[in-house]
Amino acid sequence: MPFDFRRFDIYRKVPKDLTQPTYTGAIISICCCLFITFLFLSELTGFIASEIVNELYVDDPDKDSGGKIEVNLNITLPNLNCEVVGLDIQDEMGRHEVGHIDNSMRIPLYDGNGCRFEGRFSINKVPGNFHVSTHSATAQPMNPDMSHFIHKLSFGDTLQVDNIHGAFNALGGADKLASNPLASHDYILKIVPTVYEDMNGKQRFSYQYTVANKEYVAYSHTGRIIPAIWFRYDLSPITVKYTERRQPMYRFITTVCAIIGGTFTVAGILDSCIFTASEAWKKIQLGKMQ
Repeated sequence: MPFDFRRFDIYRKVPKDLTQPTYTGAIISICCCLFITFLFLSELTGFIASEIVNELYVDDPDKDSGGKIEVNLNITLPNLNCEVVGLDIQDEMGRHEVGHIDNSMRIPLYDGNGCRFEGRFSINKVPGNFHVSTHSATAQPMNPDMSHFIHKLSFGDTLQVDNIHGAFNALGGADKLASNPLASHDYILKIVPTVYEDMNGKQRFSYQYTVANKEYVAYSHTGRIIPAIWFRYDLSPITVKYTERRQPMYRFITTVCAIIGGTFTVAGILDSCIFTASEAWKKIQLGKMQ
C-alpha cells in the first residue's frame, strides 16, 4: 500500500455540501474581517513608526569633549548700551575670565540704547557661573539697568526630536523687562547630561536643566553692588539616555498572528453560540406548534 503523505494534514477540509451558510454567520464574518483589518493597520503603523526608550545611569556620556560643555546664550537688554555689556565666566577650576568676546555678538537695539547679546562659549564640567554684566566696561555706567528677556539658553547639541519633551531651553522666553532696574538676577541651574541615539547608532550629546531664580538689590559696606545677571550652574551625576528604535519583526509577526487567530476563534465561538441558540429556539417553536 503506497504511503499517503496527506495523513499529516492537521487542517482537514470539510466538503461544502456538508456545511450550512447563514445570514448571521455572514454578518459576523464581515465584521470579523473589518476588525482584523483595523487591528492589522494599527499594528503596522506602530511597527513602521519608531519609539523612544529612555534610561538613567551614572556616567559622563561625552568623554571626548575634553571636559567642556558648549553653551548658547541669546539675551536682550533693552536699557543697556552694547559698549558696556560683557560676559564673565568663573568656575571651581580657577577660571576667571572677564569680558569674554570669542564667538559672541553685541547687536545695538533701539537707536543704541539697548543691546542684544548672542554668544557661543564653553564651560568646564565643574560647578561655576557665567554672568552678563558691565564688569568689563572701561567706564561703569551710573545706574546699569539689568532688565532683560532671554531668547535662548541651551547646552550641548541641539536636539529637535518630536517625541522628546525635555527642558533643553528652560529659560527660553524668560521675561524680566518689568523688573527692578537696579536689581541683580540669579538663575540657579541644575544641568542634566542627555544622550540621544538614533536607529543608526549615531549619538548626540545635549543637556537639560532645571532652574530657580531670584531677584535682589545687593549692597556691601561700600554701597550698592553693580547689578548683574548670574547663571550659576552645577552638573547632575545622572545621565538621561534616549534611544530610538523600531519594534522587532518577530514581535510584529507574533502580534499579527495573535490578532488573526484570536479574532477568528472568538468570532467562531460567537457564531456557534448564536447558531445553537437559533436552532434551539426553532425546536421550541415547533414543539409549541404541535
